[in-house]
Amino acid sequence: MAQILVVDDERSLLEMIEILLTRSGHQVMTAPSADAALTAFRERSPELVLLDLRLGGESGLDVLRAMKAHDPLVPVIVITAYSTWDNAVQAMRLGAYDFIKKPFEDNDHVREVVSRALAQRATLSRSERRDAAAEILGNSPAIRDALDVLKRVAPTDSTVLITGESGTGKELLARAVHYTSLRAGGPFLSVNCGAFSETLLESELFGHLRGAFSGAYVDKKGLIEVCDQGTFFLDEVGELSPSTQVKLLRVLEERRILPVGGTSPRKVDVRFICATNKDLELEVAHGRFRADLFYRINVLPIRLPALRDRKKDIPLLAAHFLARYSRKQGKSLAGIALEAQQRLEAHDWPGNVRELENTIQRAVTLCQGDHVGPEHLLLGGGGAPRPSSALAGGAAAPFTGPVELPAGGMDLEAALADIERQFIQAALVQTHGHLTNAAKLLGITFRAIRYKVKKYELDRLALRDE
Repeated sequence: MAQILVVDDERSLLEMIEILLTRSGHQVMTAPSADAALTAFRERSPELVLLDLRLGGESGLDVLRAMKAHDPLVPVIVITAYSTWDNAVQAMRLGAYDFIKKPFEDNDHVREVVSRALAQRATLSRSERRDAAAEILGNSPAIRDALDVLKRVAPTDSTVLITGESGTGKELLARAVHYTSLRAGGPFLSVNCGAFSETLLESELFGHLRGAFSGAYVDKKGLIEVCDQGTFFLDEVGELSPSTQVKLLRVLEERRILPVGGTSPRKVDVRFICATNKDLELEVAHGRFRADLFYRINVLPIRLPALRDRKKDIPLLAAHFLARYSRKQGKSLAGIALEAQQRLEAHDWPGNVRELENTIQRAVTLCQGDHVGPEHLLLGGGGAPRPSSALAGGAAAPFTGPVELPAGGMDLEAALADIERQFIQAALVQTHGHLTNAAKLLGITFRAIRYKVKKYELDRLALRDE
């Protein structure tokens, strides 16, 4: 449920929108004038605004400017008639999220635009904006080089290609580029290219027209079009099919998209940031990735180092995650014991920073004292079984202990789930995201691994069925 402000001087339209959105589960405030709208906006801080551009003798554009000055991140959907079309275009330039024409012909379209705008609001939260810049931690030369490149490329509007192993923080870096760019007030949207089938991915990226394929009952905007005036992050771009590569190349060259089933291209103003854990030059040499698309996205490359190549940053990252999850769990942990710190620095971290974050989160959950100790770290070599070594033998390695329970007891089910998640992630890393092969390594069915990948939120990895 979201708090939505609707501004319109036409009472019947105001009531109709209020009923429509209330039935969708939202809390709706209404305002019939510019003054009432700005008062409600400042006092109630709505998550979304629907704003008519013609408010009697007052201009909705002035209201839009005032709202954006007060909160640049709030999505504003403008309501416009055909007679005020030029004002709608101007409103988009002032930062409006989208526009809806009146009289409304399709209530489902209104609900869809509202739903997308609220999704954008979640990605544009101020806390996330701070975290994007603050969480890229490290003093090693490799990470400092990456941050130096970030500072140079962020103010430009050129396409960025971020490379690095899974878990190194490619999406975090992409967000930092966006939030330090001139597009910071616009949307940031991301899609994992390996998480969708070819047909579904094209529909998500480019949109589709009603009847374009089975199940396409209404027109749908593609996420690239939704991201107009913002930054679009294509994660694991190396997983794109050849036909989708051709369509993406056309978008990058012409800044126009063609919805599935459509005949008229639509212009978009989007900055693209791409990422991959593959060697795209090698993919090009083997004919699996188009050379022209590679040169188009490799305008400003940034390489993120693996955690094993910047182990001096582990204490800083571990302390950061310790503070975060201690705060979230309401604990006051003083730090990490020396022996535990040494084990963290000795581990080779195949899952990189993501694995370190998961390890510290687990440790905070298990720790009942003042310091995280080695007994709280589920790592290879003296603690819990290490996934990579267990998988190497084709069967689970025996656990050699010793078993040490926390003084206050523990949640066995949660601990076992953490271990299972670690094994599944290791199998996915070893098989480069190939679900069928990972299931074989673990001795489970394809259906089971699909369920567990979703359960443990591992679907952000680059996954493929074949």
